[in-house]
Amino acid sequence: MLVQLQELRHIVSSRPPQTLAAASGGKLQDGFLEIAYWGSPVRCELKTGKIFSDDMQQLSTFDQSMILFYLRTSDGTPPADHWVSFRELPGGVFYNQAFQGYTGRLLAERFGNNPEMLNAAAAAVSGTHLPALCPAAWRFLPLPKLPLAVALWPGDDELPSQAKILFDAAAGGKMTTDGLALLGARLASMLLKAASS
Repeated sequence: MLVQLQELRHIVSSRPPQTLAAASGGKLQDGFLEIAYWGSPVRCELKTGKIFSDDMQQLSTFDQSMILFYLRTSDGTPPADHWVSFRELPGGVFYNQAFQGYTGRLLAERFGNNPEMLNAAAAAVSGTHLPALCPAAWRFLPLPKLPLAVALWPGDDELPSQAKILFDAAAGGKMTTDGLALLGARLASMLLKAASS
């Protein structure tokens, strides 16, 4: 993991700063690229590729890797404003069942009979309500041009509850499919934790 992190830092620090800022939706300032990560400001040191919090504490290896994958991959296209399932991402069909097992299945088990609890949890972690998708659907922005959504369809006597993490249709141009799976898992974990507190 540390070797890969060093490689990502090298690739990102080698990109022209203006290109990096335009592609990622970040802002250049005093040798740093500033972007938001799950709603919190972070800074990428352009010279080294190291990622810091707003108070200049270095982020965890996992969080730095997620941000650097985004900075390496992001092609600058705006979100498509059209939601797709994990199955529809590049290569997603092969990993869909596993992804759904540790995201959608857990969310359906926790919130399936209580969509109001999901709504409260989503609001607590800075989600934006998406009632046009379904009554219990929320949008999140882990990185500037990379929205995710969660949608819950409560069950009834005939059908079980179903929940899904959804991705913007242009997400493949912003992050690897593996990285998107990790962001989706992080979102599911945040919602479950918010519901428990």
